[in-house]
Amino acid sequence: MPAVSPESQAPEALPSRRRRTPRGGRHRGDESFLLPPGSPALVLAVSGHARQIGTEIATEIARLVEIEHTGQPAHIGHLAGDEANLHAVLAGLRPERDELAAVVVPLSTGPDPALDHAVHAAVAGAPVHAVAAEPLGPHPLIAEALHDRLADAGLARADRIRLMTMVTAASGVIVATPGDATAVRQAEVTGVLLASRLAAPVFTASLNDEASVKAAAEQLRIAGATSIAVAPHLIGPEPEAALVARAAASVGCAHSAPLGAHPALARLAALRYVEALSTALAD
Repeated sequence: MPAVSPESQAPEALPSRRRRTPRGGRHRGDESFLLPPGSPALVLAVSGHARQIGTEIATEIARLVEIEHTGQPAHIGHLAGDEANLHAVLAGLRPERDELAAVVVPLSTGPDPALDHAVHAAVAGAPVHAVAAEPLGPHPLIAEALHDRLADAGLARADRIRLMTMVTAASGVIVATPGDATAVRQAEVTGVLLASRLAAPVFTASLNDEASVKAAAEQLRIAGATSIAVAPHLIGPEPEAALVARAAASVGCAHSAPLGAHPALARLAALRYVEALSTALAD
């Protein structure tokens, strides 16, 4: 591991939390992270290539990270193609001396073996010192964002339950995630958190497996759900975003939109950056 300078080991090298003046709206933030000058770059690692559908979502999340949480630009590195490729983005950074140049945050709702492998390979092969952060989820903020998207689609009330009396347009929800059975098990954490918010049964399924979605719908009907909604457990640039409508149609139900540039994702990206940076400077 490249040497860390005495300046970067000093307490002021770590991002400090600062209280922000509250702003109106449902997604009001209450803190941001003040990054000292010369802090490593925050790079969002995005699956696919720079010209695919949904890449503007990553751009908006990067903008929110900058203006809401760090005060410094967030970069975007794609894991496919030559344009804005993650390796090229890392190679373009020019840190002073041999210091930590970047923290790469995977833009994913949970662990994804293929994405994680690609990120770690890019970090290991970078010509500058970089470290990989954890993916955004699982985290309660992911469940909050799913809840908001269901509410945006008219499939759930916007506010949280009060005395277990909330009535939602959907009496059961399928959290549909990209990936295989392992990804489904990992998404179950988010499903449990969402169920507690909605006071309704929630089952998880794989967007890549229509039989999995149908099995989740059957479980919900056995549990007493009379109307079902699909909540996509993805951000939007993922290739599986194209499978959401088909998954919902296969069980005859409505669906909400992918999470998109939800403010909670920007907050999580900043949080994962700070966690990884703190660990790297402590080593």
